Amino acid sequence: MTPAYRRDHGTSAPTPTSSTSVLVLALGQLVISLDYNIVYVALPDIGAGLGFSDHDLQWVVSAYVVATGGFLLLGGRAADLLGRRRMFVVAALLYAGSSLVGGLAQTPGVLVAVRAVQGIGGSLLFPATLSLITTLYEEGPDRNRALAVWGAAGAGGLCFGSLLGGVLVEAYGWPAVFFVNVPVAGALAVAGWLLFPADGPWDRSRHFDVAGALTATGGITLLVFLLVQAPAEGWDTPAALVSAVLSVCLLTLFAVVERRSRDPLVPARLFAHRGLLAAMGVTALFSATFSSVPYFLTLYFQTVHGYRAVATGLAFLVPAVVVAVGTQAGERAVSAFGMRRMLVGGMTLGAAGAAALGLALTSDGSYPSLLPGIVLLGLGQGAAWTGMWIAASAGVAPGDQGVASGLASTTLQVGGAVGLAVLVALAGGVGQNASGPGLLDGIRTAVFAIAGGIGCGALALLALRRATSTSP
Repeated sequence: MTPAYRRDHGTSAPTPTSSTSVLVLALGQLVISLDYNIVYVALPDIGAGLGFSDHDLQWVVSAYVVATGGFLLLGGRAADLLGRRRMFVVAALLYAGSSLVGGLAQTPGVLVAVRAVQGIGGSLLFPATLSLITTLYEEGPDRNRALAVWGAAGAGGLCFGSLLGGVLVEAYGWPAVFFVNVPVAGALAVAGWLLFPADGPWDRSRHFDVAGALTATGGITLLVFLLVQAPAEGWDTPAALVSAVLSVCLLTLFAVVERRSRDPLVPARLFAHRGLLAAMGVTALFSATFSSVPYFLTLYFQTVHGYRAVATGLAFLVPAVVVAVGTQAGERAVSAFGMRRMLVGGMTLGAAGAAALGLALTSDGSYPSLLPGIVLLGLGQGAAWTGMWIAASAGVAPGDQGVASGLASTTLQVGGAVGLAVLVALAGGVGQNASGPGLLDGIRTAVFAIAGGIGCGALALLALRRATSTSP
């Protein structure tokens, strides 16, 4: 693919010789996805090596989720105002440095802090990467192809993380899942600085909404913390109650600040953009359903069937490949059938796949018996992933692409936290230490609930299309 560069905000675009630009952006998304998922299979070794309690081990994952979800809006607006290339490079260097410290960590507190810093890096890198695509490539086929490649890296990384994590843990121990990021993120920073168009001078007429940034970041961070912590600890604990009250207060204050701000963090015009609002709903549902499947499959492979770390990673190889194929098929389907029809079709396929997968999850079932459901689910997941980011960027002004990316990716994070909490509750609280006959029933219940959620989303999109087409 030969990129078709745009010229926005005074940037000067280099003449590309290949598809290197989009491959670097895809690598950025791969780093984000891998960093989220790669630690799952390493958790038992991390817990034993650093002396984590069972209660605190979840924060190796949760610290990343909370920090990423809380800072995404800030990261999106920073990309718009401070420069997309600058934020891309800063975020990649933040990943490299924090990963080095994480691999050298000797105490639980240091590792959890590192994961939080990595989460902040993700909240800066994700919107910078996505807004670089949506401003460098013209809306239409060029942008759709770039998003499909970027999407394949992101969606596939969620599965490849388990494979890579298993191999690294078996061969080199748990610190390797952190050290592997250091050269990759460092190379990413250098490539971004050399390849992407230089950011124009900072427009002094546009002000950074400090009050809005602080209230939004604080409110969303506390909300994600609540959604991660409360299902395990209880909704009536002091930490949960304080987090809920402070989150509501800060988000309310954020709304007041935004109405009075001369240059708000989230311009009100974006909330009148129906396509962006619909995309935000899809990203939340996607994360709550599709993105929760690896959690329950990991439990199934490791706890029900006793797979080791490498075997678990290998079991995710087929889903990773199928999801990558689905992202490419989704990009072609958008051109052939339109974005909404493609999303409805992809989600319908995903719902059927999740239902078939749930039926195949048995105590004595073989891996091949899972493949029909995995293939259908993966194709639907890949197609929906590509389509929802095309929808989130369509029709948004170049100067708002960063914050639009931040909005959509914030709902992705919050939706994932809510969805996993609800699914774990529906499954009877199954987790890494669960055992007994109720574990398999709980996993199957969660997967069937995922199928129902995806199916309801497809029906909602179909109903929205009909309502739109019949409205005067």
